[in-house]
Amino acid sequence: MHELTKTASPQRPDLHIATEGEFTGWQTWIRDSFENHIGPFWHRLEADGSVRCAFRVEKKHLNGSGNVHGGCFMAFADYCLFAIGRNALNSKGVTVNFACEFLDAGHEGELIECTGEVTRAGGSLIFLRGEMMAGERRLFTFSGTIKRVKRKP
Repeated sequence: MHELTKTASPQRPDLHIATEGEFTGWQTWIRDSFENHIGPFWHRLEADGSVRCAFRVEKKHLNGSGNVHGGCFMAFADYCLFAIGRNALNSKGVTVNFACEFLDAGHEGELIECTGEVTRAGGSLIFLRGEMMAGERRLFTFSGTIKRVKRKP
């Protein structure tokens, strides 16, 4: 994956932009070993200022029944929390709360897209919600809370 990307900026060496393929122009973070292993997950800023996240379902994302594994949806949703909330966060953070609803199955080859919103950003906590779709099918909804982590001197 990373041979198809370039670093976005010297200030963010962990943020990469796809330079080839289906997700050309989309961004991903490479600092999370787990997400790198199960992804790739991507995000981009839309014209209206919202964030859209996506991934293409591969065989490695499937459970024993041939559907997207619930843990994959949950990991992608956590990635989406940080992509959707990155402007409000503007620093490091950790997920402190997460709730979800499984509505339909995802299948190999489908493009899974996620959109969402920050519902409230306070001093140390950011509250968000989102939904995942495959075309017109709603697959998964979620909400979560990110806590800002103070930088150590």
